[in-house]
Amino acid sequence: SGGLMALHDARPPFAAIGGTVPPEFSALPTPCYLLDENALRRNAEILGGLAQRTGCRVLLAQKAFSNYDLYPLLAPHLAGTEASGLFEARLGAEEMPGEVHVFCAAYRADEMDELLRYADHIVFNSPAQLAKFGAKVKAAGKSVGLRINPECSTQDGHAIYDPCAPGSRLGTTRAAWDAAVSQDPSLPQLLDGLHFHTLCEQDADALAVTLDAVAEKFGDLLPNMQWLNFGGGHHITRPGYDIATLEHCIARAQNAWGVTVYLEPGEACALNAGYLLTRVLDVVKNGDTTVAILDASAACHMPDVIEMPYRPP
Repeated sequence: SGGLMALHDARPPFAAIGGTVPPEFSALPTPCYLLDENALRRNAEILGGLAQRTGCRVLLAQKAFSNYDLYPLLAPHLAGTEASGLFEARLGAEEMPGEVHVFCAAYRADEMDELLRYADHIVFNSPAQLAKFGAKVKAAGKSVGLRINPECSTQDGHAIYDPCAPGSRLGTTRAAWDAAVSQDPSLPQLLDGLHFHTLCEQDADALAVTLDAVAEKFGDLLPNMQWLNFGGGHHITRPGYDIATLEHCIARAQNAWGVTVYLEPGEACALNAGYLLTRVLDVVKNGDTTVAILDASAACHMPDVIEMPYRPP
């Protein structure tokens, strides 16, 4: 439950306990998400400025933000969208100008023909998926990529979101790639680019460490590629983010391997650009603990509070 609403001039945070909620907000039905279009626009301008200065291409990762009513606000600053499956690919193709990139851990054969109608880039997770679908994707005139696993963990305390954790299902290690090519030497000819996504809400120092690992393990393949996708997890629009180091990493890849660099931030597009409005229905006390009972649900409206866990501001 909960409506999705957008106001042009949302005010600064107002929901502190004991604070006064502006009258126009207190009349809204709760729970609902309130989006700040000015904040979204500022985020988009930061991402667009990065693209203009460096020549990289920035995509909206729709799994983090898919309110397509606001896509016209983001579109002038972005190169397109990233999708994690068929329906996100269709959403991006229909609602956002530009490129549509798709990564999925595995693709369904019965969805591939429709997916090819929407996607410009399709990234495979394994050599087996590349062998199964790569030729068909290539014949359709689409760009073909492989997600790599540089086996370089930079996350602290987020093991369940670490694609480089031991036993990860995400990305192809160099050993797995070499073994596959030894069995099918035609696989490299299918590839136009490589993709890695190893970060989660991190700064550019973690990207620099990861790029070292990518260069060490896959650097010999990259001169033959047209593009390199740095994935998501870059907190680019967070105050204090190290833009200079990010730009250095982009330039390093461009100069060393002659590739077009893509980034696909999700949270950075919508970071700090809205609120979850909820009402306190009751306050109960149990010993020294005071509990506010809300009309919102952590599981439904803010599941990361449970999964990560987060403490909302």
